Amino acid sequence: MKQQLLVLSLALSFLFSFKGVAFKDTITGKQNVKPPVFSNVVYQGNDNIYKNNPLKPDEFYSPVLQGCYPDPAITRKGDDYFMVCSSFAMFPGVPIFHSKDLVNWTDLGGVLNKVSEFNPHDTGISQGVYAPGITYNPHNDTFYMIVTAFSGGLGNIIVKTKDPMKGWGSPIKLGFDGIDPCIFFDDNGKGYIVHNDAPDKGKQLYEGHRVIKVWEYDLEKDQVIKGTDKIIVDGGVDLSKKPIWIEAPHLYKKDGHYYLMCAEGGTGGNHSEVIFISDSPKGPFKPASNNPILTQRYFPQNRKDKVDWAGHADLVLGPDNKYYGVFLGVRPNDKDRVNTGRETFMLPVDWSGTFPVFENGLVPLEPKIKMPKGVTENKTGKDGFFPNGNFTFTENFTSDKLDYRWIGLRGPRENFISVTKKGLQINPFEVNIKELKPTSTLFYRQMHNTFSFATTIEYKPESEKDLAGITCLQNERFNYVFGITKKGKDTYILLERTEKGQSKIMASAKIEIKKNIRLQVKATGDSYEFSYALNGTDFKNLGEPVSGDILSTNVAGGFTGALVGLYATAANDAQPQ
Repeated sequence: MKQQLLVLSLALSFLFSFKGVAFKDTITGKQNVKPPVFSNVVYQGNDNIYKNNPLKPDEFYSPVLQGCYPDPAITRKGDDYFMVCSSFAMFPGVPIFHSKDLVNWTDLGGVLNKVSEFNPHDTGISQGVYAPGITYNPHNDTFYMIVTAFSGGLGNIIVKTKDPMKGWGSPIKLGFDGIDPCIFFDDNGKGYIVHNDAPDKGKQLYEGHRVIKVWEYDLEKDQVIKGTDKIIVDGGVDLSKKPIWIEAPHLYKKDGHYYLMCAEGGTGGNHSEVIFISDSPKGPFKPASNNPILTQRYFPQNRKDKVDWAGHADLVLGPDNKYYGVFLGVRPNDKDRVNTGRETFMLPVDWSGTFPVFENGLVPLEPKIKMPKGVTENKTGKDGFFPNGNFTFTENFTSDKLDYRWIGLRGPRENFISVTKKGLQINPFEVNIKELKPTSTLFYRQMHNTFSFATTIEYKPESEKDLAGITCLQNERFNYVFGITKKGKDTYILLERTEKGQSKIMASAKIEIKKNIRLQVKATGDSYEFSYALNGTDFKNLGEPVSGDILSTNVAGGFTGALVGLYATAANDAQPQ
């Protein structure tokens, strides 16, 4: 009898788990009888700017990372380049990429991938972690990633590794306030941290008045040295002009001089990059006479193929022994709204004179740049390299390793997914998309203003609390839900719009599920259409096209871009009409 019970127990254990991912709801413990299974996901980007600007053999597109990959920082060891970006409450934290040539990038996932060490479970989507710095120290052959974490009481933290390909150590809390830290190592091996902070108490002169501080860093203790902090920039380039939000500092050394590069003007339309020079890493720093060295704020708002908000940059020496800069920018849609978020752009940098200047960074940005000399092939979107431009991404969930472009929100994707023979199974949490909790949603960044996202779903809801489908989300208070649910004994498909936390059903229809259903969202600039096909091929729009306004930072606020997700919940509150 005991053996029979053991066999039964093992069989049930196998039934309710796959590849070590629990089939049970990890938040509530509730057993879900028939979770939705998603398959054949196709994301297709189709922006006119790429159709109208085909690449020549020696060119590549900028942005190099489309979608919400802001605040880039970059470092180099030998022929290897590593770049990190902000992730806010997306999980894992701090996406990291690797390249050998600055053109072709491989997605390595996230630096902060352990919930025990980084847990944004109860934060708004624009909290979590942002503005990372990454620096290779040749004196001890170690990489350092430093970032501000707005969750879990972490504050400013630093993590280390000998090899970013193999993961990172545990976060070390640092003893200073402020944001946007970056670490620099001098020729003699001495370490320094620079960061944004508030002015000294009682010395704030106006709204947005900030300072840049520097600390000496103890490499043995991995802490700043108390009492070494010093303000090296007060306000910005010219305090008399009341500059706002001097931030994102990076220290460099070239030809015996120390350079401090910062963002100034706020991360919107007045964003810019400025540079200072000194004979010491602790200053005094003098601004260049030709600041800013990068901005898009001087040009007509109605310009064609507009890129805006350029700034928050970092510099690196390229494979052709020429400098390059990575920075954030946005590509607004036809209504001048920012749905794709702040993306990672790149430009060559002329540092032949005393100060670096972004080449063509003070004229309207173009979508293409020349590949570094010696780089012979643009492999973006091929052979495992990250895509850019227009592309089609197809996911059948048949690989043992899920693409890193799929992310969780406020928690790991692994807590609610399992791969089956039919596709990706999502075990719904008793949490809906409007709550400040981890959601059972597998997200993909919106990377184009014109795109489509479609999936096949096998699902029969059992109650009004059950819903599965697609969500388009800017944050917990601004989103669309397009899904299948129950009302009484009938099955419905519905489209819900949530704005400022208030939800409204835009359209609904009673459906009869005989086999799998295909769901699709298509956007052309600000216009989003939601459609479904009961036979998998003949799509029918649910309601009229709707505005993507609530998916923009212009309307919703915050720092992120729109996400498209495979969504399931056991706490549905959207009821068909």
